[in-house]
Order: sequence, then structure tokens, then C-alpha cells
Amino acid sequence: MKRIIVYYSNGGTTDLVAKTLAKNLNADLARIHDLKNRDGLKNRLFASISAFRETKTDIVPAKVDLKGYDTVYFGTPTWNGNPTPAILTIIDRCDLRAKDVILFATMDANRGESNIGRLEEKVKLRGARVIESFTIATKNKSPEKLVRDTEAIIEMKDLKMY
Repeated sequence: MKRIIVYYSNGGTTDLVAKTLAKNLNADLARIHDLKNRDGLKNRLFASISAFRETKTDIVPAKVDLKGYDTVYFGTPTWNGNPTPAILTIIDRCDLRAKDVILFATMDANRGESNIGRLEEKVKLRGARVIESFTIATKNKSPEKLVRDTEAIIEMKDLKMY
């Protein structure tokens, strides 16, 4: 069973979660990079507005080939209760017909479930079947704690079976 984790990370916590998943699940990684500057207070404000409006953005890679993968993970931070523009852009460019998908969202505060709900709507419109989802709170957690929390979710949700 081949797996790939497609994700966007701005501050590094989603990157750490994705890499922990990949290591423990023997999955490939595809990190999406947003070409817009999302750093700084003003850019963060505009990023939150873009996430709310589901504005598309320029990304690298522009597309990810999912042929040959049985299970696709999509991961993103939560921005104002929403998925990031970069992850929405890549989902809209993927052929997800007959793919099993697992969704995950990192979050500083609450509202990760609304992020997951919107991701689920988007991937289902592209033909995917969502088989699992989860959120990970990241606020004030050390990298070691995030790794432990991610490994606990892998066991609790039995992700190795997908």
C-alpha cells in the first residue's frame, strides 16, 4: 500500500507533523510552497482573509501526480478556522477519483474541525473518499511533544492499516 502526504506548512509545525507521519507510515512527502509572502502581521492578516475567501494562490509544485498512491493525506495549518490557500489550490489541481484520503489540520486554537469540514467537502467534490481525519493542537508545544502527539494519533486511529 503506497501513501503520500501532501501538505503546506508556514511556521513549521505542520511540517513536523507531516514528517512524523511519513516516518511512521513509510509514506512519501510532497510539501507545497506558497509563493506569496505570508510572514509578518500585515501579510498574516491578508492570508487569513484569503483563507476565508478560499482565494487560490501560486504554488510550487504546481501539481502533484498521485498515480500509484492508494492513500493520500492532505495536511494544513488552520487560518481563522479555514484551510490555507495553498492546500486548497493543490486539492483543486489533483485527480482524486477513487482515492482514499486522510485529512489533518494543525491549529494554535480551536476551529480545526471547521477546517477539516471544508477540506472534506473539497476532496469529495474531486472524487475522493475520506476515510479518516484529525486535528492536532500545537500552541505552546515543544517539537518533542508534537512528535509524541502525532505518534499517539497514529496508534489511536490505527493509521498504519490504511
